[in-house]
Amino acid sequence: MDDKSCIIYIGPKFTIEWYYDKDEYSIAKNYFEKTALEQKRKFYLLIKKMGDTGKIFDKTKFRNEGDGIFVFKPKPDRYLSFFTDNRKIIITNAFEKKTNKMPKNEKDLAIKLRKDYFERQLGENK
Repeated sequence: MDDKSCIIYIGPKFTIEWYYDKDEYSIAKNYFEKTALEQKRKFYLLIKKMGDTGKIFDKTKFRNEGDGIFVFKPKPDRYLSFFTDNRKIIITNAFEKKTNKMPKNEKDLAIKLRKDYFERQLGENK
């Protein structure tokens, strides 16, 4: 897979990409593609703001969930992500918010996918 198929947005502060597993499947992109046009628009506005400015101060739109996991929050969706050292944000998984608390299984999945991403990056750079 080429890098272009992973890229969601390239801004002056960050490049935002979909996470793909070794079989070239993206949980988050698959979720995104099934959402309504208005949901897609809300997501892109947040992604563009983060890519362009490097900051979203509104915790109702973007938040640190701990353990290196961050969440973009375009209502009603949640997109979990992490930062890399080379000014990238990788979107790992997504779901529709149904409770006030972050589901543990979703955060655990994001942590697992982040670990996989970095392990595969190290393997490619050897």
